[in-house]
Amino acid sequence: MAAYTELLAGIRRDDANATKVVLPDTWMQGRTTYGGLTAALCLEAATPLASGMPIRSAQIAFVGPVGGEVTCTPTLLRQGKNTVFVSVRMMGSNGVAAEAIFAFGAARESALDFNDLKAPDVTPPEDTVSYFGDSPNRPHFTRNFNMRLVAGERPVSGADKGDVTIWMRHVDPAVVPDAVAVLAIADAPPPAAMAMFKAPARISSMTWMAEFLTDEITTRDGWFLARHIAETARHGYSSQAMTLWNANGQPVMVGRQTIAIFG
Repeated sequence: MAAYTELLAGIRRDDANATKVVLPDTWMQGRTTYGGLTAALCLEAATPLASGMPIRSAQIAFVGPVGGEVTCTPTLLRQGKNTVFVSVRMMGSNGVAAEAIFAFGAARESALDFNDLKAPDVTPPEDTVSYFGDSPNRPHFTRNFNMRLVAGERPVSGADKGDVTIWMRHVDPAVVPDAVAVLAIADAPPPAAMAMFKAPARISSMTWMAEFLTDEITTRDGWFLARHIAETARHGYSSQAMTLWNANGQPVMVGRQTIAIFG
């Protein structure tokens, strides 16, 4: 299995800052590469154009299947005194795979400084059960993460609602919890709406918006706490809200995702 840090070490960057990397089967989700890794690779390509400013938000469209060798081409859209906007197009053998826009911003003084995203009271990771257990049917990419179910139901449980809370961390012990690594793990749980399925059905992430809430991402023992809530499901699409805290209960990211449901 190609570890996360080994995968990033294999990225080749040309003089125009475009990156190339070959994606192994161990990061696949069905016929495409796991979307969190797709987003993370786009951010990795964009970061050198950010003039050292921290990431504030990411908007990713998962346009087509991703696999094999891919190229991420970053474009500087605008650079101001305190903000930088960078777009990234990921191309694969079948054409456009993903489009992303990242906003980077320097910290500034403000009269406002508050946090209303209190982490839920939960059991520690060592006292929670494995999310997938011994299931042989788990997607390949999930073996790159340690996930533990805190609250809610597993996929295809016929649950009354899609509201899942999970502890997560990279299996690779060499991972440093930076913005790229967080983007790679934040989308790891199956969509919350899948807990309501009564029979297996295909799903596909279409878009993902993520906002980073801290300049310095830290945690304890690599663990992050995620809560994903399916807020609507209609006409074959689900919209879910996502919140990520570090192991100390500090908010790291919020997001929204649009998911196509085939069943």
